[in-house]
Amino acid sequence: MKHDVVIVGGSAGGIQAAICTQKHHGTEDILVIRQEQKVVVPCGIPYIYGTLGAVDKNIIPDKMLGNAKVKVGEVTAINRGGKTVTLANGEEIGYRKLVLATGSNPVCPPIPGVDKKNVYLVKKDPDYLQQLSTAMDQAKHILIVGGGFIGVEFADECRKRGHQVTMVELLERCLQLVCSTDLCVRAEDVLRKSGVNVITGTSVKSISGNSQVESVELSDGRSIKCDMVILGIGVAPNTKLAQEAGLQIGPSRGIKVDEFQRTTDPDILAVGDCAEKYSFFNGEPVPVRLASVATREGKIAAANLYSARWRNVGTIGVFSTVVGDTAIAMAGLSDIQAAKMGFDIVVGEAEAASKHPGTMPDAKPMKVRLTFDRRSGRLLGGCACCTMTAGEVSNLIAAGIVNGMTIEQVALFPMGTHPWLTASPLAYQLTDAASNALHKVVHTP
Repeated sequence: MKHDVVIVGGSAGGIQAAICTQKHHGTEDILVIRQEQKVVVPCGIPYIYGTLGAVDKNIIPDKMLGNAKVKVGEVTAINRGGKTVTLANGEEIGYRKLVLATGSNPVCPPIPGVDKKNVYLVKKDPDYLQQLSTAMDQAKHILIVGGGFIGVEFADECRKRGHQVTMVELLERCLQLVCSTDLCVRAEDVLRKSGVNVITGTSVKSISGNSQVESVELSDGRSIKCDMVILGIGVAPNTKLAQEAGLQIGPSRGIKVDEFQRTTDPDILAVGDCAEKYSFFNGEPVPVRLASVATREGKIAAANLYSARWRNVGTIGVFSTVVGDTAIAMAGLSDIQAAKMGFDIVVGEAEAASKHPGTMPDAKPMKVRLTFDRRSGRLLGGCACCTMTAGEVSNLIAAGIVNGMTIEQVALFPMGTHPWLTASPLAYQLTDAASNALHKVVHTP
């Protein structure tokens, strides 16, 4: 059977491609092929084990797909000449246009003992995640390898369950690859105060035990007792299907795509973690794997199925997380990243109560830090903490970046304020941070 559009992969990028194909083109002959009966919310996986309490509370409903049909199965081959895909059961399905949204696979490091019982990866598979949940009910001390977003969130959620938690990060700081140093330090402090044993600048040398994990040996000689290990050190693009079909792979190991999400085959597009990403700032490949990026690419691919309409101007990393009651968010380049790209940076900071006056109930300090290019004045990046609105502030920063806003434009941003909802107009963090950066530029000889 032949379909107008076949989408391989049913998570964020594939779902968005199906939704927007219907919106843009009125196409109803869409088939989504996925391996799982149910699709988990990828960013919500750590919260299954603490806040949510069940895998079934972290499922994307199929009704979001609209009129698109779903087939559960594994696509094992693409015949580009015949424009068909083959499933593991031998069934062949034809397509007019094919969208690859095959996602990514968790990285499994070559650590001795990684194959022992109670060592888990972070997979987007509901059945596997349920197995992890069942095993966690019997665990007392959980060791988490990796101090990125997944590791930090798992540490915080496992702590909420009452487990003893140790988090081991190879780099000097947790969240170091995406956050500024002050935010990394703040996240670590919150974790430690809540009882999490945070170990940085150290790697896991081996996992010890008979058939089941009993301890982990670190590169600095320490041995940490534990009865469960969760590996959260990142993901790699799932490009096996594309490679075997002869599609070109990029330097960051994603499927090579152009600015319209088209692969080297004009009838095949790729979105999400499996697709190569290119920096908004310099066009170089970047290893950013986020559901928010995947959905954006799904929209672009859907618009460009039959002709080039929407252009991907490049990827901007926009990250956020919550540790305890402390929210941390960042968009664009950190100071270190900007300096590596050759920008002469100027930074502005501002901190004020999240409501006004500061005596309003639940008012908390919120800090915003913005980084600009001194020569052009353009916004390069920024971060916010520590209230729950930090995530939306980082989205505002991202909007300013992609639209080329300058220091003056951000400083004069037309904000609206309200005592319950925002800081005072006299101390609005976003505009004040830009104003403080502007004063540095104006007063620099």
